Amino acid sequence: MQSLQKLTSRFVPLRIENVDTDQIIPARFLKATTKIGFGKNLFRDWRYENDDETKPKADFVLNQPQYGGEILVAAKNFGCGSSREHAAWSIQDYGFKVVVSSFFADIFKNNALNNGVLPVTVSDAFLQEIFAVGADDTLTVDLEAQTITINTTGSSEKFEINSYKKTCLLNGYDDIDYLLNMKAEIEAFEQSKK
Repeated sequence: MQSLQKLTSRFVPLRIENVDTDQIIPARFLKATTKIGFGKNLFRDWRYENDDETKPKADFVLNQPQYGGEILVAAKNFGCGSSREHAAWSIQDYGFKVVVSSFFADIFKNNALNNGVLPVTVSDAFLQEIFAVGADDTLTVDLEAQTITINTTGSSEKFEINSYKKTCLLNGYDDIDYLLNMKAEIEAFEQSKK
């Protein structure tokens, strides 16, 4: 995984509540077992008319050229529904490094963290502040300080994250990388018990 420490980016505002994992990545695209290629089908049914890539729906936010960046800002209750890890894969493969919402489904939140995507939970009021700014505005997510800032207004809010997952994201570790990084300490502990 890539490390994530501080990110300043434009963002994509998805003002839809209760987005479930089947809307994030429809079930018909779950045949692959690697994480590569899922981004092209992110929000597939919302992005295209009759599942035809040559007919993008102009009113869907990912098809609007004024929006872009590495941050997805979603309305309340993002990632509900099934436990499919492919939802996090598709968000990461599309190029999003951070997803912001006022509420995440627990399984989606853990899947995102396990796949290098930072879910940032903010208050409903702060979420509305983000939705109120323009398409060219940027957000800064500082993982070390655990803050998210709207750069044009200076408004900022702290967010919570599990300390273990924070360490993993800051260093670009998955669970195995984390253990390998501690190899010397583990071996020293084993020697001390002999």
